[in-house]
Amino acid sequence: MVGAHAGTHVNNFDLLRLGAAVSVIFSHAFLLAEGHQNNEPLVALTGQAVLGLMGVFVFFVISGFLVTQSYEHTRSTPRFLLKRFLRIYPGLTACLMFCALALGAAVTLLPIGDYFRSPSFHRFITMNLLMQVDVNTLPGVVFTTFDIGRIVNGPLWSLPYELAMYGMVAVLGLLGRLNVKFIGALFGIGIAAALYDTSVWRNFVGGFLWLLPFFTAGMLMYKLQGPWLFDRRLAVLAVVGLVISAGIHELIALFPIFGGYLVIQIALDKRLPNLRAARFGDFSYGLYIYGWPVEQTLLWTTGGRLAWWGLFALGLPVTAGLAYLSWHLIEKPALSLKPREAARPVATRRKKAA
Repeated sequence: MVGAHAGTHVNNFDLLRLGAAVSVIFSHAFLLAEGHQNNEPLVALTGQAVLGLMGVFVFFVISGFLVTQSYEHTRSTPRFLLKRFLRIYPGLTACLMFCALALGAAVTLLPIGDYFRSPSFHRFITMNLLMQVDVNTLPGVVFTTFDIGRIVNGPLWSLPYELAMYGMVAVLGLLGRLNVKFIGALFGIGIAAALYDTSVWRNFVGGFLWLLPFFTAGMLMYKLQGPWLFDRRLAVLAVVGLVISAGIHELIALFPIFGGYLVIQIALDKRLPNLRAARFGDFSYGLYIYGWPVEQTLLWTTGGRLAWWGLFALGLPVTAGLAYLSWHLIEKPALSLKPREAARPVATRRKKAA
């Protein structure tokens, strides 16, 4: 069964997450070095989205698949939520402290005592831990002269939505609605939201609906998985669908359909080589949350004179080093606290899948 296979780590989920994280750092190199992303390759090619945004979509598809699997293999909802907390918060807390205590203290234009006494310093840490990630500046910290030069950690924008999706899975499970019919309805609502582009609402509901089809695509793939998943003809059709989606300027709205299938197919197809991308650790989360502040700091240290390619070339290995430390010193020890248990009773799982 593919579900069992997905839990054995004989798959390419780690590779895809690593690639998604690197794509975010790559796209941000353009934004941070040039103040815009007009020259980013995918934007130049399609005029619709940067490669890094596609990386975020990949993260959400994979998360939808694996989090649904996690729920069905956890005996209680509180334990499920504890697992999700341990995946997000220890690494995030360490990153926020690093940004505030180290990077911010080094970059601030304020006297160091005034910096640490500033209410804005404490507010940055507190509000981001509460997932109020729009509070994203530190007192006196200006990395570059661009409008985004004051933003400390841009990629944190996706984390509140990620946590909300976890909550959605828990609620659906408690209500006995973690099934294909209900998830499919949510997927349809999400596709409509993406076509309508509810992200322009500039509020949490609009952003949640806009990201909903990507997460529910992964949920559906988990529920519908079977031999059909590895039909190469479907993979070809999905690639063609993505090309057509780009051609009609609906790449974002239709990615959950075509890209969602391809992500899970690539992750689980045993005919593809397993590259063991996490043999030294799972660095994808660390890469994602440290990439922006590292690139901002590199620009500050060089007076903003780095081109995008130089920023990416320097930023990636530095970020990888921090991701390595984050995994081995923070994330992995925290995840070792996760409750280990057998799957939910078969009768319960069938009831929830009915």
